[in-house]
Amino acid sequence: MTVAATLDPLLYHGGRIALAATRFPAAHKPWLDLSTGISPWAYPVGEIDSQIWQHLPQPEDLTALEAAAADAFGGVSPDQIVAVPGVDLAIRLLATLLPEPRVSIVGPTYGGYSYAWPEARTLPFTKARGADLLICANPNNPDGKVIAKTLLQRLRNTRIVDEAFADAMPDQSLLPHRNGAIVLRSFGKFYGLAGVRLGFVIADRPFAKKLRALLGDWPIAGPALVIGTAAYRDVEWQQRQRERLSIASERLLLLLTQSGLEVAGGTPLFQLATHPEASAIFEHLAKAGILVRPFTDRPSWLRFGIPGTDADFARLAAALKNWKST
Repeated sequence: MTVAATLDPLLYHGGRIALAATRFPAAHKPWLDLSTGISPWAYPVGEIDSQIWQHLPQPEDLTALEAAAADAFGGVSPDQIVAVPGVDLAIRLLATLLPEPRVSIVGPTYGGYSYAWPEARTLPFTKARGADLLICANPNNPDGKVIAKTLLQRLRNTRIVDEAFADAMPDQSLLPHRNGAIVLRSFGKFYGLAGVRLGFVIADRPFAKKLRALLGDWPIAGPALVIGTAAYRDVEWQQRQRERLSIASERLLLLLTQSGLEVAGGTPLFQLATHPEASAIFEHLAKAGILVRPFTDRPSWLRFGIPGTDADFARLAAALKNWKST
């Protein structure tokens, strides 16, 4: 059977280890999850004061988080930043606040945009940029393509630019020169803490104020405020993270190429590979306890996240070698 016939939920989100384990009960344990673009190296959370868990989050702590994020992102004022409990939720909220008649999504890209704007058309950038509302991921997920900042800056329509992977590629960020664009930033991917559920919407002040009012008084959990503020203030750790992600991403690219897959693009947090037998490779890897990301509308695509250890690289290399020999 094809992947699409048996594993539908795995086709539109990564990280579904429990589902994969149900589908492949005889798979090698423990599972190696390479199905997301989340860093395998997490920011060290450390011990969190018990009072943070017991008390309501303080407005001053939210202000401190948004100020730390503004410094880390660069080129933006804290009052233009709205912390949200995850970018996926932010996308759905933006769909209610921006009911434009003609919406174009630059794609192929992250499927969450189409869920939020079901009437939108998915088009290449050259055909999408004339819409009332343009939505794009930059760098794009899953192929890592980057739209030149100058092109995005010149547009006069409403733009949502999802920079979920830009922390690893800060030179590509539109933030210093938004020119009215709404920019999304994700915390969990670069900092390896997806469970914190933290993201940011950066927009002009009137829109930021409107979104902040919609979110209410306690949009972010207290522990997330503490963790996010510390991580965004830790410039030395950020630099180390970028360096090791870059090295590991190049290592992954080489491994995939040597294993007979064609690499179609990527970022420091993932590589996109193509192969005519991608469905068979997906199932072979899953039986070996390695979960990667297939795509329902691109059956020749597989996205590989970054292995975090030499042992993880060796396990992936062995599984791909075994597939080649079958």
